[in-house]
Amino acid sequence: MEALSTRELIAAGFQELDRAAGFLKDPQLADVDLRALLLTLRVAPDPDQALLLLIRLLERAEGVAELLVPDAAGRMPRAVPMLRLLGASPALGEFLVRRPEHADLLAVDGAAMPHTVPAAAMRAELLAAVRADGASPGGAAAAPEARLAEDFTVREATAALRVAYRRQLTALALRDLCAEDPLEHQPLVSRQLADLAGAALDAALAVSRAELVARHGAEVRDVELAVIGMGKCGARELNYVSDVDVIHVHRAPEHLEASRAGTLAAGLASGIARVVDGSAPEPGLWEVDANLRPEGKDGPLSRSLESHLEYYRRWAHGWEFQALLKARPVAGSADLGEAYIAAIWPQVWSSSQQEGFVENVQRMRRRVFATIPDADVARELKLGRGGLRDIEFTVQLLQLVHGRVDESLHVRDTLTAIRALGDGEYMAVRDQDAMSRCYRWLRLLEHRIQMTSLRRTHLMPVREEELRALAHAIQPPSTDRRHKPEGLQRRWRDVVREVTSFHETIFYRPLLSTTAVLSDEEVRLSSEAAQARLAALGYSDTPGAMRHIEALTSGVTRRATLQRRILPMMLGWFAEGVDPDAGLIAFRRLSESLGSSPWYLTMLRDSSVAAERLCDVLSSSRFISDQLEHSPESTRWLGDDDALRPLSYQALWTEVQNQLARHEGDAMTAVRLTRLVRQREVLRIAIADAAGRLDIQEIGRALSDVDRACTLGALRVAEQDVFAAEEPQVELLVVAMGRQGGREITYGSDMDALFVHRALPGADSTAADAQAQRLASRMSALLTGSVKPPVRGEHPLQIDADLRPEGRKGTLSRSLESFREYYRRWMDVWERQALLRARPLAGSDGLAAEFIRLVDEVRFGAPPTDGQIREIRRIKARVESERLPRGADPSRHVKLGRGALSDVEWLVQLTQLQHGHDHATLRGQSTLPMLEAMVAAELITAEDAAVLAEAWTLCTRVRAGIKVWTGRSGDVLPSGRRDLEAVARWCGFEAGEAAAFEEHYLRTTRRCRQVYERLFYTEA
Repeated sequence: MEALSTRELIAAGFQELDRAAGFLKDPQLADVDLRALLLTLRVAPDPDQALLLLIRLLERAEGVAELLVPDAAGRMPRAVPMLRLLGASPALGEFLVRRPEHADLLAVDGAAMPHTVPAAAMRAELLAAVRADGASPGGAAAAPEARLAEDFTVREATAALRVAYRRQLTALALRDLCAEDPLEHQPLVSRQLADLAGAALDAALAVSRAELVARHGAEVRDVELAVIGMGKCGARELNYVSDVDVIHVHRAPEHLEASRAGTLAAGLASGIARVVDGSAPEPGLWEVDANLRPEGKDGPLSRSLESHLEYYRRWAHGWEFQALLKARPVAGSADLGEAYIAAIWPQVWSSSQQEGFVENVQRMRRRVFATIPDADVARELKLGRGGLRDIEFTVQLLQLVHGRVDESLHVRDTLTAIRALGDGEYMAVRDQDAMSRCYRWLRLLEHRIQMTSLRRTHLMPVREEELRALAHAIQPPSTDRRHKPEGLQRRWRDVVREVTSFHETIFYRPLLSTTAVLSDEEVRLSSEAAQARLAALGYSDTPGAMRHIEALTSGVTRRATLQRRILPMMLGWFAEGVDPDAGLIAFRRLSESLGSSPWYLTMLRDSSVAAERLCDVLSSSRFISDQLEHSPESTRWLGDDDALRPLSYQALWTEVQNQLARHEGDAMTAVRLTRLVRQREVLRIAIADAAGRLDIQEIGRALSDVDRACTLGALRVAEQDVFAAEEPQVELLVVAMGRQGGREITYGSDMDALFVHRALPGADSTAADAQAQRLASRMSALLTGSVKPPVRGEHPLQIDADLRPEGRKGTLSRSLESFREYYRRWMDVWERQALLRARPLAGSDGLAAEFIRLVDEVRFGAPPTDGQIREIRRIKARVESERLPRGADPSRHVKLGRGALSDVEWLVQLTQLQHGHDHATLRGQSTLPMLEAMVAAELITAEDAAVLAEAWTLCTRVRAGIKVWTGRSGDVLPSGRRDLEAVARWCGFEAGEAAAFEEHYLRTTRRCRQVYERLFYTEA
């Protein structure tokens, strides 16, 4: 024969041409028409692999050579099924090489191949393989039982079952690979795989029963066991390789003690798993996973029907009912299995009424995404974005929401459910067709990928040769032309995009139906169905939600049109927030405030980041929602990270100065505009915080800069007012104290401050003192008093000057000399401690420098005496006992509680007092940097510092979270479920993790308290 050309090898699809040319010279192919073989090998997804396996089969299996006979067209039609199989599944090819007696399967005529094999026939063949095809040996169970013998032990029976299973699997794969319409054929393959798995479980149960009878006697035959298939097995949409999820239920006569029956049933169940996947001469099939049973791994392997019912009635979680949606008897006692379904099934369809149902379902969905390794996210067919799980989640949620009143939705498999949802007009026909098509295509990809190595995987290949083989494997056998990997990847990306949009277009968009704004092609839910869907999402006031939706979307204006386009997506994002109803109401108010502003809805339409951030803050923060309602133009920042960057102090002061200059002589307008700047910038910082753009120290510094600029602006206006009526006689300095001094404030914090003044040269000291009091009072009033028009929604900056010498009994402002004299003669040790955070904020720079020189001498002078240290400790104990609100739980108070802010701050400040004189690095005002300095100075271990810093940061975050969620300041960790959930999310926990967050808070503060007590009360 004329030598084969390289072109012919390439046309056949070979990748390794030299290797292929060498194999074609193998003696096993000496009598084969190689040109006809090459033409026929075009049907093989991987011709290189197919040729190698063909040679090995020719060596070992009879009858294979007879398939390699060319027809008049120069092809080998009888070899097509074989070459398709060998090129698509090396694993099944290896099975035939290992077990050549089953190569007779390859002689099937592809055109005459049956589409299906009845489930009963599969079961009969597998039972026969374990010699359980005879009459039942008796007993109440009347169940098949393997006939074990010396020459047919459990080990031999196990191997026989697995070989018989793989024979059926090979036949099924041949039918699959030879289907002329693989997409249409795909659901049938899944059903057949599920039937085959059920047959394997039945045969494994027969072996397990025989083994248990030999060990425990005939009483085993009185125990009925039903195997309930869950997940894809229960829904008859199984993969080639997948864990088979099961639940076991048993029944026994009254004479058999319940505990004994349970023990025997568990023995039968565990025996099934060993036969299917335990050690044996033939490799295992797949894992039998019983973890979906009541109580999971901690629960008994099998329960009676009554025990199952009691568990689901009293203790089951919502996700367990969702899992039961797929439940179906697959093996064992058919009567018992049907009784189980009849008893359990009604509970599945009422589960959506359980409190927290949607939160649980959403948490499960997020948990699934979180389990994907970062390296695999972009390759996941099943769990990734736009994958199979997205479709299944959407369909199951719709089934559970509407199936409570619509029995047509009581189906198990996804494709039938999609069809039922379309027939019931819960989704549009075009969406139904698109979802069904995408689901089939993704499942076909999954099947072909798993078929290759018979390995459980859902990852798209990355190597070009694997992608090339996959692209050909999903085509019908009549396709000669090979598809490029790029085309496969392009189509996959298109499907992922389409699937990603399903949850929005199918679940949320029909909620607009009652407004009569959808086209005739789009589904229209009844008002009741729409409200049921909203309730399932977590909306409490569903009639109110429908009214808001109608108000936003009705009409023919551009605004209504854009709202109809963006609202379906946003309804879902509101539902992921803490309070969807509040989010929707706030969105309506905001939309009405902005009126017809062209940029607002366009931004939300074009920027999913902006839209999602808006939904998050509106449904999780009353503070931000209220501020946005009063400052709606700030919504512009949501889609622009640069716009969310806090302004520097210099930029803020420049803006305030410009406002003062433009309105000189108009104190009311000038101070109002200054306060508006502060309100705007606090909102900017809060939104940036919610978006995760700032850490805790950046937030404190940014808020402090805003307060500083506002305070200085108010001081300048106060000076204008006072000096307009009298000659200037004094210069005033505002000194920040406490957390404001440490630049560690959060939203709504007061400003602890001292007022310091100095008479101008030539001024009368008495007159200067009086003028300083007027300036300080006027400045405080300008920051907190009413203005016209009022600043709507403002949280004014409150000045607290109680830390001044003599407290409230002392004058509001003191001269520098008066401070010096007071600190020299009368200062208590707690006042020295308070000065550790003193920081000049506004006023005379020269006075600020002199005051800080004085303060440094005081706070960083000689270390406190033993008596003073004891006094600090006594005061701290008194603060805990007297200032903690009556009835407050010390373990939950974030400021004064055990292991909370005051513990950390007092420990740091005591260390500063003791060692600040010798360590210049300890002369700072902020807590976290001082902890780092204490570690560097070897005054505290890094481990202890980390515990203290974690608790301080967490408590600060909780304080901010309370303010942001409620709009009110608070210092007690909430105990209510929704309030705790809101604060937990603000602190970085996922939805539904409020309990875990609470445990984390209590554990963190408990550890902090232990460190605090050990260090604070230890003598230096």
